[in-house]
Amino acid sequence: MKRMIGLALAAAFCAGQANAQELTGTLKNIKETGVITLGHRDSSIPFSYLDDNQKPIGYAMDICYKIVEAVKKELKLDKLEVKLTPVTSSTRIPLLANGTIDLECGSTTNNTDRQKQIAYTNTHFLTASRFVSKKSSKINSIDDLKGKSVVSTSGTTNIKQLTEANAARNLNINIIPAKDHAEAFLMVETDRAVAFVMDDILLASLVAGSKAPADYVISKDAFSKPEPYGIMLRKDDPAFKKVADAATAALYQSPEGTKIYEKWFMAKIPPKGLNLNVPIGPEQKKSFAKPSDSPDPDAYAM
Repeated sequence: MKRMIGLALAAAFCAGQANAQELTGTLKNIKETGVITLGHRDSSIPFSYLDDNQKPIGYAMDICYKIVEAVKKELKLDKLEVKLTPVTSSTRIPLLANGTIDLECGSTTNNTDRQKQIAYTNTHFLTASRFVSKKSSKINSIDDLKGKSVVSTSGTTNIKQLTEANAARNLNINIIPAKDHAEAFLMVETDRAVAFVMDDILLASLVAGSKAPADYVISKDAFSKPEPYGIMLRKDDPAFKKVADAATAALYQSPEGTKIYEKWFMAKIPPKGLNLNVPIGPEQKKSFAKPSDSPDPDAYAM
């Protein structure tokens, strides 16, 4: 009996030690500092952008705050300070990798190349890469871009797809890299470029917020299949990813997930009261019902 009690006590002691040693990586750092840092975008409407008070808001921000709540609960913290750090297409991965930010809350495509550097939590949106142009330019297809100046945002999958299509189709396009989406769209507005290649939902947002939305058209031609967006987090940090995955899966599978989607895509959003009027599609419904961090577009096909 004494031996059994001794073994039980030893097991309990070892379990206590294991629990004490469980915290590693991001969770350990957040526990020690009482701070979690979110990377946000300035102009990725409606995912992550600044309102009139220069406060980051958006669909991806709402999702990130759900992850923050889950982290706070997991670590049993009374308070958890949220620090907000601006990122761009070019800086988001380096700032995540070097520990400056803990989550990247934006409109970042999940693909196999990026998964070699970082990780994603469950997909929150599906998009395709297209181009926007002025109707007066009468550019109806990718081939119509031949020999013209076309802009895309640096550090994105879109500029890579544009470069690949340019070479494959021998289009001789003059590709202009822009620092962010707002600058890229301005180049089309001011006729410095005939088209802007980007995710269709972001193009729809920029057109809706422009001075003359009726002047623009988004191509039917696409450079890609529907691609998944996900919140980025550091690679090789399974404990933190587990918390993020559980939080996002619970959100997407609940009625609240659809409500948050409709808040940002089917209703007037600040600061200008624009309504993007983008109903939730069947692929998106499927990804909410069965949450996944897969980078494969075919995984979301109906």
